[in-house]
Amino acid sequence: MTVRVGVIGAGWIGQEHVRRLTDTVTGAEVTAVTDIDAARAEETAARVGARTHPDGAALIAADDVDAVLVTSWGPTHAEHVLAAIAAGKPVFCEKPLATTAEDCLAIVEAERAHGRRLVQVGFMRRYDAGYRQMKEIVTAGGIGTPLMVHCAHRNPTVPESYTSAMAAQDTAVHEIDVLRWLLDDEIVTAQVIKPRATSRRFPHLTDPQIMLFETADGVRIDLEVFVNCQYGYDIQCETVGETGLVRLPDPATVAVRGAGRHGTAVLQDWKDRFTDAFDTEFREWIAGLAAGEEPTGPSAWDGYAATAITDAAVRSLESGQPENVDMKPRPAFYAPRSAT
Repeated sequence: MTVRVGVIGAGWIGQEHVRRLTDTVTGAEVTAVTDIDAARAEETAARVGARTHPDGAALIAADDVDAVLVTSWGPTHAEHVLAAIAAGKPVFCEKPLATTAEDCLAIVEAERAHGRRLVQVGFMRRYDAGYRQMKEIVTAGGIGTPLMVHCAHRNPTVPESYTSAMAAQDTAVHEIDVLRWLLDDEIVTAQVIKPRATSRRFPHLTDPQIMLFETADGVRIDLEVFVNCQYGYDIQCETVGETGLVRLPDPATVAVRGAGRHGTAVLQDWKDRFTDAFDTEFREWIAGLAAGEEPTGPSAWDGYAATAITDAAVRSLESGQPENVDMKPRPAFYAPRSAT
């Protein structure tokens, strides 16, 4: 079957996903678009032969929409996801699931009351080939019991609108989700340490930041978030176990020798780094829906957990102390499922 998708939010990421669903993913058709900017919605819809709707509620209710993709402004996510659940329609929501833990919990409770998983959250790193290989090795015991994880998340620059709290909420949140999945363990404490600040930042911004996390099983995680590193977009992850370690590979690229040097290019943008992961994420989402299956990717509970953990990190940024993660016990409804 063809899955007819309605898209709420026609900004850059929404348009990228419309293109992806139309040109890259088989078995999907974008049939409806809405955006707060009506002209932008019309332009996006016209490119793929879709209809426009005045708002998210009308789009979700449309008879020619089987599933909903939410790529609108973050504070609107909860409203649209709750409406999709009420309509009994699968919904893919780009992160964040909601901007508060309370709204995330409301989504969790609404989905549990519905009795079937409908929600998937857009944490695409679980679909990256390197992270999936790491997951296979860790799960199979290839490095023994995990003890430590060392990570770095570096961006060349960020705009002036980027705030210190966004280092956790918008940047580190990807590591937070993928490490919970990689270790099959829950993060219970968070601490933010402020090294010497780079002179290349805007004055209001704390950059870089070192984030320290501890899991329920005692694994220690250190994460460097450096969003004005200047040289490129650089994602690093190394998991150390009792008998070995596994390291995320750098993106494949040719090596050049010349003028007395040997080197490889460094990617400059997150879109280039994770394009394949985005494609895989949507292929698997659409294939599952077409087969009548519940989503196996990041769940509403994962969206809630990520928000609860980033809330603790932001509190630590302000307090300078380790902060406990205030998270409810996970219901059996959200027992981990394979995304592969």
